[in-house]
Amino acid sequence: MRTEPTLTRLDRIFARLDREPVRPVLDVPRMTRHRVVLFGATLTFYLTIVLAVVTTSWLVRFDWQAMLFRPYQQWSGIHAFLDYWVVLGQRGPTAVMVAAWLGWRCWRQHTLRPLLAFGAALLLLNVTVGAVKYGLGRSGPHYATEVGSNEMWHWFQAGSDIFPSGHTANAVVTWGILAYLATSPRARRWLSALSAVLSLSVGLTTVYLGTHWLSDVLLGWAAGLLILLALPWFEPLIAHAEARLLGLRGRWLAGVRRTAPQTAPVPAEAPAVLTPCPVAEEETAPVRETLSPSAARTTRAPVYLAPGPHSTRAERTPVTPAGSRRPPHPDRLPRGPASTARPVTGG
Repeated sequence: MRTEPTLTRLDRIFARLDREPVRPVLDVPRMTRHRVVLFGATLTFYLTIVLAVVTTSWLVRFDWQAMLFRPYQQWSGIHAFLDYWVVLGQRGPTAVMVAAWLGWRCWRQHTLRPLLAFGAALLLLNVTVGAVKYGLGRSGPHYATEVGSNEMWHWFQAGSDIFPSGHTANAVVTWGILAYLATSPRARRWLSALSAVLSLSVGLTTVYLGTHWLSDVLLGWAAGLLILLALPWFEPLIAHAEARLLGLRGRWLAGVRRTAPQTAPVPAEAPAVLTPCPVAEEETAPVRETLSPSAARTTRAPVYLAPGPHSTRAERTPVTPAGSRRPPHPDRLPRGPASTARPVTGG
């Protein structure tokens, strides 16, 4: 009885990807009214956090309380694990992993949009978050000098570039781009929730380790979300860049084909036909009539041998103890010393 193999969910996913020999039609997110409203709400939250820190409000006092609590001493058992967990927010390792996955998608789907969208998001992240970091100049908990202060405008001090949190913003953008580029609404919802939880956990890990204030994490989370919400505005530029790059690639391949040396096929030579040398019938007929069988064998065409001593065929014929293997012939003389002197006949 033949049974079909049971396919797992992962096998079905890869089987679906294998059925994409041509470029699929991708659903490009658009700047809808819902997205615009969400972008405005996130921007308001962003500005509120900045204003609360600048004016040294209750949020700054809460930052100091969380720092003086020293979570890394209260729960020291998870310190080793969180040292590795925080790597999920570092720019280098996460960008390499996500770029590798998006590069594979570009190859399978015959498009450059995933990598171009990821590059645009990282560029916006560096410009916006980096400008705010160095513009506000807030020092981290390890470099704080006055209890209760907001530790801002320290442009020339070490560790004064921590507001907003780069780890949190990078986690939002790096893992959220997978949800942004998802090919189905269900996958987009699940990946959005996963990236939100992952980015917040990375941000809280930095608070645990004492490298960021809590307000840094909130502002970094809002900064990364603003970049993902603003990406549809850059989709026309991404599509234009993709068309230009694909056009350059097509022209380069066409030039390579034109400059490649063209080798003409070598025609197969016709096989040479060997024809025997014609021999006149009138030249050979008298010879056959006048010569005896023994003499006719001596009229063969001469064989040209290399210079040097050669043995006759009789000498090369192997001789057994019972005598020669060649059959007897009436004209052949017996071997031995007596065969050297021919008998004289006649009177």
